[in-house]
Amino acid sequence: MSSADLDESDEQAIISAFRSGVLGLGPNSVEFERLCAERAGTKHAIAVSSGTAALHLIMQALRFGAADEVLVPSFTFAASVNAIIYTGATPVFVDIEPEYYNLDPTELIARRTPNTTGVMVVDIFGHPADWEAIQLAAPDLALIDDCCEAIGATYNGSPLGSLGQAGAFAFYPNKQITTGEGGMIVTDNDELARVCRSLRNQGRGEMGAWLEHERLGYNYRMDEMSAALGASQIKRLDTFMAKREAVAAMYTERLKPRDWVRTQRVDRTSTMSWFVYVVTLAAEVDRDKVIQSMADQGIPARAYFSPIHLQPYIKERFGTKGGMLPVTEDIAARTVALPFHNNLTEEQVERVLSAMESAVAR
Repeated sequence: MSSADLDESDEQAIISAFRSGVLGLGPNSVEFERLCAERAGTKHAIAVSSGTAALHLIMQALRFGAADEVLVPSFTFAASVNAIIYTGATPVFVDIEPEYYNLDPTELIARRTPNTTGVMVVDIFGHPADWEAIQLAAPDLALIDDCCEAIGATYNGSPLGSLGQAGAFAFYPNKQITTGEGGMIVTDNDELARVCRSLRNQGRGEMGAWLEHERLGYNYRMDEMSAALGASQIKRLDTFMAKREAVAAMYTERLKPRDWVRTQRVDRTSTMSWFVYVVTLAAEVDRDKVIQSMADQGIPARAYFSPIHLQPYIKERFGTKGGMLPVTEDIAARTVALPFHNNLTEEQVERVLSAMESAVAR
């Protein structure tokens, strides 16, 4: 489904970090943080062990708790919702708009209650949400940017990660850049940055005495070898984004004549950072049978995303059920992620689409 784009400069960066003998909280983490803050246009960046950890620490630093409700799309990865639950807050699921599949800003008005204090904004598949409409609909709520899938993307010229109280990037191997495992918090908020740095390091204060803990914290640090890889990778982010856009264009061009599929749409006011390539099948096509038929032909494809409000642990905990979010449930039943990475060739794209056409015909 994906493949990281690694070269000798990445290898040398990792070897250099390994040979330095400084394997945690060292100069590579500082440099990677500097580069991420520069890219996001923020004052601060805090390297952590995963995108999930980044979201959790943001929620924790903003002091969400049991009395709070946080609006969040269901059409996302589970981490967007889990980070809310970790703090004891309650996720309130909102529907998506049918054009770009990001959260519908009108839902922020329709579904809020007196207990609503925040919004987890997800920039789905690397496409920016409608931030202007979101800010107008929820001017008094804390906005957290889950841009884990969208490093490098911009909204009206502003980099994602700079538009809410804080943003979170993720660097799993299927992302635009990778550290193996890892994440990054970006923010302009001095106090939030200070607390997140403490929380990731077992609650220690920046200027505290050895083994002095100011607060309950976590072991969410990023190791130096991962940070070295990230610092090497982010220097090529623009190249990676261009390569991914070219692969997406190949798919889109070849799928244009087909009336049984809709390709990803991109808002002209945004710069998309392609994370995955997702298509939407016509309602009369059996998505799951298509995926199975493609697998039988040796081509992987995935349902993307399965609604979080219909996941067993969420239904059991919050009593959610089908029919709550009609647009989400319709789109989620028809979307398919195709193999996608920087170096997918024209021949490979043709092979994927040939298998898909054959599957649909069956």
